Amino acid sequence: MGLLFAVNGGFMLLATLISFIYKDGAGLQILSAALVTILIGGATMLLTKNHRKEIQKREGYIIVTFGWIFMSLAGTLPYAFTGTIGGFTNMFFETISGYTTTGASILSDIESLPKGILFWRSITHWIGGMGIIVLAIAILPLLGIGGMQLFAAEAPGPGGDKLHPRITDTAKRLWLIYVGYTVAETILLQVAGMSFFDAINHSLSTLSTGGFSTKNNSVAFWNDKPLIQYIIIVFMFLAGTNFVLSYFAFKRNFFRILKDEEFKVYLIGIASLTLVATLLIYFYADASVSSVAHPFVLGEFESAFRHSLFQVLAVVTTTGFVSADYTVWGPFLAIFFFGLMFVGGSSGSTSGGVKVVRHLIMIKNGILEFKRTLHPNAILPVRYNNKAVQAPIVYNILGFFILYMLSFIVGVLVFSLLGLDFKTALGGAASSLGNVGPAIGDLGPVDNYGNLPTLAKWWACFLMLIGRLELFTVLILFTPFFWRNR
Repeated sequence: MGLLFAVNGGFMLLATLISFIYKDGAGLQILSAALVTILIGGATMLLTKNHRKEIQKREGYIIVTFGWIFMSLAGTLPYAFTGTIGGFTNMFFETISGYTTTGASILSDIESLPKGILFWRSITHWIGGMGIIVLAIAILPLLGIGGMQLFAAEAPGPGGDKLHPRITDTAKRLWLIYVGYTVAETILLQVAGMSFFDAINHSLSTLSTGGFSTKNNSVAFWNDKPLIQYIIIVFMFLAGTNFVLSYFAFKRNFFRILKDEEFKVYLIGIASLTLVATLLIYFYADASVSSVAHPFVLGEFESAFRHSLFQVLAVVTTTGFVSADYTVWGPFLAIFFFGLMFVGGSSGSTSGGVKVVRHLIMIKNGILEFKRTLHPNAILPVRYNNKAVQAPIVYNILGFFILYMLSFIVGVLVFSLLGLDFKTALGGAASSLGNVGPAIGDLGPVDNYGNLPTLAKWWACFLMLIGRLELFTVLILFTPFFWRNR
């Protein structure tokens, strides 16, 4: 915990540097927040230096869950010291929304914030995107602590391909790819017409599939610069893809990528969903809303295609950037995008949601159930990438999906109990649990979460946390057998 605080404070120093460079008047306050955080972290590490150098599974779950909570508490300090966000509830909501890469905001005038604070918002995304725990396991061995249990708790889902046998080397390679993509997108966005400050912030948000922007209108601010949106589209796609496949791409092992079933379904699914949305926007959406006025005009078809592809990727990868308000494209497309909140990106990516591989294995298992009904004595295992999937993994995925849907239903019921209307409660629960950001109802792409009741904001924070850590990591702490003696 002390190490996490110290690392968090180190990133605050980066925000301090940005604040001083742009002379926004918040540098000393952010520096004070950074020093307090580092001091707490250093003191904690000093007081616990004689720790038992072993982490079992139980400790792993506790460290991950409470690590995220305490990181979020520390992350509120820049907002508190600068006075840019009023009320602890709002500060905590904005911070945990950043770390969980949800991108839901309570702020209505983002552009009025000091640049150091805007950068800090984006940094919280970037830290949470790959997982501060994955970063920590590359450092923990220096303290004599193994990190395998932390990695398992941070990424409990299927798709456990590793780049290197040692977990710390895996973490380092993942972060190298992560940093490389961030730098590349920053350069490309700047070349395409963004300022350096906007480019670095949007790169931090894109690669983490977060969605915080430096503009009140999000990426719609650059609707007159299609190249900027296409660059973000490319990196949203990469961020929603298994980072292991990016490693294989750099190694020129393209065969491994092409034979990956999840990637093929992800690619074909994005293409198919975009085609459906494009045609519906082009032929049926209101001209004043969709910028599509006349059929068969290339420029306007391009606009329909670009906004469709952008919003499909933004929702599926749970990035949550906005180039247009999909809720005004008609009831079908509003429900269409609501449904996409349950898809999620690939396993091993920074996106939230259920994940493509889980949907794929559930569908395959469902089809096999028909065959098993006809041939009850046949042994018909679920196959993924031409390998039989062990039954416990299939049961785990089915259990995860049931738990996910139950969490969604309970989330809707609690939001309704707290005064939200039906559509807003549905959207808020799906978006918070899936770490998407924009939703439907009063929480649509052009709205924010600022008007939610206080208890509803805390409930959204809880849903964001369990969604980011894929349910089991957090909810297992509420089971009595977790706390029983071994």
